[in-house]
Amino acid sequence: MTGKLKPSAVPSGRWSRMAKLGSLAGGVAGNMLAEGARQFAQGKRPKINDLLLTPANARRVTEQLAHLRGAAMKVGQLMSMDAGELLPPELAEILARLRADASPMPMSQVVSVLNANWGEGWDRHFQQFSFTPVAAASIGQVHLGQTKDGQRLAIKIQYPGVRQSINSDVDNVATLLRLSGLLPKSLDIAPLMAEAKQQLHHEADYLREGAYMGQYGALLSDATGFSLPQMHSALTTENILVMTRMDGVPVESLSTAPQAERDRVIGLLFHLLFREIFEFRLIQTDPNFANYRYDSASQQLILLDFGATRSYQAPMIEHYRRLMHGATTGNRPAMNEAAQAIGYFQASINETQRNRVLDIFALACEPLRHDGEYDFGRSDLAARIRDAGMVLGTDRDFWHTPPADTLFLHRKLGGLYLLAARLKARVDVQKMAANFLSTVTIPLAVAPSR
Repeated sequence: MTGKLKPSAVPSGRWSRMAKLGSLAGGVAGNMLAEGARQFAQGKRPKINDLLLTPANARRVTEQLAHLRGAAMKVGQLMSMDAGELLPPELAEILARLRADASPMPMSQVVSVLNANWGEGWDRHFQQFSFTPVAAASIGQVHLGQTKDGQRLAIKIQYPGVRQSINSDVDNVATLLRLSGLLPKSLDIAPLMAEAKQQLHHEADYLREGAYMGQYGALLSDATGFSLPQMHSALTTENILVMTRMDGVPVESLSTAPQAERDRVIGLLFHLLFREIFEFRLIQTDPNFANYRYDSASQQLILLDFGATRSYQAPMIEHYRRLMHGATTGNRPAMNEAAQAIGYFQASINETQRNRVLDIFALACEPLRHDGEYDFGRSDLAARIRDAGMVLGTDRDFWHTPPADTLFLHRKLGGLYLLAARLKARVDVQKMAANFLSTVTIPLAVAPSR
């Protein structure tokens, strides 16, 4: 994606970032006035949402948030993944565009960050360093290098000012979304925004991510189907994560691979997810396809990016086990009890709303209930879940934000379903999940030390 967007300096100061958001709001309002005048001249009486959701405004919102990167871009990503089925289609489309990569930093800004973290003369460590990033996302961008002793490295450099701007950026974007009138007034997004702040602070701590990378490496030391980078501790700082370079091809490029290879890769990811939930109680919750690559030579799946890793408490994991077991066996009372314990239901929920929520859970567990290989390529499961969510979302009395841990777990599962559908994989998910759902043994996950 870095080749599609021109480099642009990341605004690092609080006021410059606020000014960018202010100019965004002003530009959107100006476009609305111009479009309104044009439609009035044609004898039309436009609605406010029709004026707001023009292609020009959609492009302006997307480009400006992508230019700000950091929290501004991440909030859009979170909203598009976590509440997409509850938002107006036009807003969901705008936010979904932010799942793509951001504009890369210009070379001068990259050098400035490197000098600040490694000191002048940092190039003494390298025989080669590429200033052209191979990836640019919401928090940072990735460069390649090789040390004097021949180590091939991937260097993730955080955009300047991202960590300091997280809280204000989230607040400003939330205000922008609210003032747009696109979000229902009854929808309380405060818990989601608070969680977005905490999650972003975690993702912006590269020492923390490096520790989780090491922990995953230890947890998966017995899994020959996976390969992970190792952190280069001597050069890693809070703002720069240096790790061994992992090559391979994008996992979505396997869409043309033999059926057996596609099935195996998705099977590996499902088994990993069940281990993350029920064995590790530690989940890498970012479903971005770019977090996975595939090494055709070794036939190993490469796992990248552990910034969105979250640990889960044993009681919640046990409730999820009971919820999923109930969904696979058709035990609605058990599902209802587990969902209640997790926090899916507000006190005022009525029986119709409760049953609709349980119906969605049952839908989501369809692959776990299917006898034999589930054909994700021929399934319309994602559309059925979306449609069920839309029906529930039209009930304004229902708006309720469940615990943040559940939203991030939904994100991970939804992303895996999308990837399985993209690769048209066939996986016996029921057989794979059986052992995990029939046991209550949940080992403790050890938090990484700094």
